[in-house]
Amino acid sequence: MEVDTDNQDLVNRLFAAGSHFGLSKSRRHPTMAKYLFGTKQGSDIINLELTVNLLDKAMAVLHRAGEGNKKILLVGTKTEIAKLVSDVATKAELFFVTNRWIGGTLTNLPEIKKRIGRLKDLIKQGESGELEQKYTKKERVLIGRELDKLNFNFSGVKGMSNLPALLVVVDPKYDSIAVEEARKMEIPIVGIMNSDCDENRVTHPIIVNDSLTTSVSLVLNELIDAYIKGRSEAALKGSEKKTKPSSDSHIGKQSDG
Repeated sequence: MEVDTDNQDLVNRLFAAGSHFGLSKSRRHPTMAKYLFGTKQGSDIINLELTVNLLDKAMAVLHRAGEGNKKILLVGTKTEIAKLVSDVATKAELFFVTNRWIGGTLTNLPEIKKRIGRLKDLIKQGESGELEQKYTKKERVLIGRELDKLNFNFSGVKGMSNLPALLVVVDPKYDSIAVEEARKMEIPIVGIMNSDCDENRVTHPIIVNDSLTTSVSLVLNELIDAYIKGRSEAALKGSEKKTKPSSDSHIGKQSDG
């Protein structure tokens, strides 16, 4: 798929969003050198033309995932970008982790599913009024605390019964445990990352400022829009295929005439 993107316009939008601001030269990872335009006042400046090329490739990956209706897990637990991640994941009906990565989320999914099952059961009991009927006030207080903790840890992955087809992570260095688990399970990783990250830890790097909300929001929305577009196009093709008359039925109608 060729991503229909005006590269110069995207470069301009990334520049306006502050995506070109890298970190201090002293924090630079060696693998990032080729993606930098230079250094200004001790801080790296990211070459946004190269970033757009990387983003185009990642968008193509997301588009194909959408076409296949594959589920994606978005990860971003830094305080400044957590809401952005949950918002775009909700928009595309995808899984997300924004509060805290629970060890084993990918490498020990059966155990995680047990905790998710407990969360769903408590929610169901609460909605049906069963909690009020079965437990004392003191017990309900303890259950309420358990429910809050389960929601905090697992609300974004309640529906995740199988491993995701793809991981999209904001700042792979910050959420390194998620990255390591995905690598261990051989799940491809799209990494939105600054100049302090190792590009070799992810499958599809996108080099931008990964702390500025304007920068992260722009990149995330481009990726998710590509995913939604792929899913919509696949659904349209499926609908057209169902409604299109077969050649045999067409021949039959001609014979009847």
